[in-house]
Amino acid sequence: MSALPYLGIAIPPLPQGWTEHLGPNGQPYYYNAVTRESTYIRPTPQISPIQPKKASKKEKPLLKTPIPGTDWLKVTTTEGNIFYSHKVRKESVWVVPDELKPALDALQAKENESRGKSAQKTKETTSIAKRKADDTVPISEVVLNKKAKVDEEGEEEDESESEEDNNEEDEEDWQREAAQQLAKEAEEERQRIRDTEKQREAEAEAQRTQVALKVAIPDRVDLSPEEGKALFKTLLREKDINPLHPWDKSLPKFISDPRYVLLQSVTARREAFDEYCKERSRELRQSAVKKDKEMANPKEDFERLLKEEVKSTRTSWTDFRRSWKKDRRFYGWGRDDKEREKRFREFLKELGELKREAAQKAERNFFALLKEHPFVTEGIAWKDAKKKIYKDPRYDAVGSSTLREELFNTFIKDRGFQHKPEQNAALQPNSPTTYGQAEGEEREERRKKAVKEREEKVNAERRRLDADIERSKMGIDKEEGERTFRTLLTDAIRESQVTWDDIVPQLKTDLRFTNSPLSLNHQLRLFHEHLSHLRDKQLTGLHALFEAHAPSLATKFHTLPLETILSSAPAKKLGYNIDQIEADFDKWQRERTTAARIAFDEMMEENSFVEFWGRLRKIGGEDVAGNLQIEGDDIGEDGEDKVDMKALAKNIDIREMENVLKHDKRYITFEHIPDERERWIRDYISRLSAPKLSVHVDG
Repeated sequence: MSALPYLGIAIPPLPQGWTEHLGPNGQPYYYNAVTRESTYIRPTPQISPIQPKKASKKEKPLLKTPIPGTDWLKVTTTEGNIFYSHKVRKESVWVVPDELKPALDALQAKENESRGKSAQKTKETTSIAKRKADDTVPISEVVLNKKAKVDEEGEEEDESESEEDNNEEDEEDWQREAAQQLAKEAEEERQRIRDTEKQREAEAEAQRTQVALKVAIPDRVDLSPEEGKALFKTLLREKDINPLHPWDKSLPKFISDPRYVLLQSVTARREAFDEYCKERSRELRQSAVKKDKEMANPKEDFERLLKEEVKSTRTSWTDFRRSWKKDRRFYGWGRDDKEREKRFREFLKELGELKREAAQKAERNFFALLKEHPFVTEGIAWKDAKKKIYKDPRYDAVGSSTLREELFNTFIKDRGFQHKPEQNAALQPNSPTTYGQAEGEEREERRKKAVKEREEKVNAERRRLDADIERSKMGIDKEEGERTFRTLLTDAIRESQVTWDDIVPQLKTDLRFTNSPLSLNHQLRLFHEHLSHLRDKQLTGLHALFEAHAPSLATKFHTLPLETILSSAPAKKLGYNIDQIEADFDKWQRERTTAARIAFDEMMEENSFVEFWGRLRKIGGEDVAGNLQIEGDDIGEDGEDKVDMKALAKNIDIREMENVLKHDKRYITFEHIPDERERWIRDYISRLSAPKLSVHVDG
């Protein structure tokens, strides 16, 4: 019987004939009652080589035996293995629980007794079967002899003919049953002999395997706990056990290895397993991080982000940072935002140079395109020329149609393509030559005028673009200058009592001040904003002290712990004396009271009880009833009874309204001035108007 403690772990059972025991030193050992051998190495189940088909099939429960007095079942599988299942808890274990051992011992004794009786009966049956088999008298003769004897006895007793026939039929039935029983017992005996032979062969094979195992591994290896743990971890590494999988899931992968028992207890194995999981997980993480570092280049990622997302030189650093500050490509490179911003501005300059070079290249290619076409020498207009070249990629490379026309006119002007008169020709005023010359001169004048106008427009556009670029640069410089100057003030000024003249000598020692592009007025404005921020922060701390020591609006200044407040950090940083602290406390209380008064009015508006009865009190007039009526099936037999709601409303006095409001924090806040609070309630009720329509509630 297993001596292992019940751990609820699915450990494969011992082979048939083996049992587990504890030695004197507490180490488990295993004993085979059949072969009378013992070993410290846990035997593993062996699959019989004469049953290859059964080994390939899935192991299933074959026989379930209830254990008397318990909720356990002893289950025998199709492979001959035994495990124990609890019917109530719905769990199964291979190892015998301690609570089950007494009942299982009793069941085992009962089974052994039954098995002994069965073996004796089987032996007797086998002897009878052998004796019957040795008898050479055929069954037919036995039947005939028996029949003859029955006939003789029938004649001697002088029975009737009908009775003899019945006896003969009974005898024949008995003989057939006897023959069938003998044949069945003989077949069972032959099958039992075959099963016994197979079992002996399986035991012999298991014995040979065990002997081979004993030859390969000694019964016991004396190792220190550290050596055993190291070998156990080596086993886990060789089996490539996943460190994220739990013990129960990983156990079947290495339990059959002989190194499993090098550690003497399950606790030690679990501890070694946990250490292996931690070490292996750490190794895998480090390997993954190293691999990521080798594959990733933060600077290249940042550069790629700039190239993909920054398409205009007018892009601001603030917008770029706001959009990508959570992206790994952004924050993965650089010591801080200053270094990243520096690279961003360098990239803007590089982008501007690239765009300038691209524009110049497009212009050169456009001029080359014009040179390839002779029509430019014919005085053709741009609107006609572009129809002949618009399909060329060099035409589209110049992004602006206005710029294309400007470049065309510049090309014509630079090359001096114009018609000149012949020097030796005698030109007459009214001759066709004179007329053509005059027309050409007029056309040339128009062309020059158009070119001049175009140049003026182009120059104006360029000046506008240059001004925009300059303003953009100034805006970027101003934004950067403000941020740098604010950082300087945060680093240099921690007290709100300093003046500009006092701090300027200190600021001049910092390059962020001397290199600042901001004007003096701009710097002064930022300085006063910083002081105001510091003062607000310190006042917030002082008001927090007031609130801690003055929970009520009725708290007076002299009741506060003045020494504690005066020596506090906010009061010291503000430079307040006792009079200034009192003045600030009074101001704080006034603001606090005003806010509480507003909250009180909101409470009154939210309370439906006060509003309902307050409005009913305003009901008046000389109508038929003069009252608000509630009609219902259960009010009066004829439905004529009426309730005077106005009279009820007058009975709802201010005290009942206060009882409704008394649990509200906004009401409790003014507990120190009850008369004033009551006056506020009355003023609110007086401002309410009467309901416009009568209210009827139908039953």
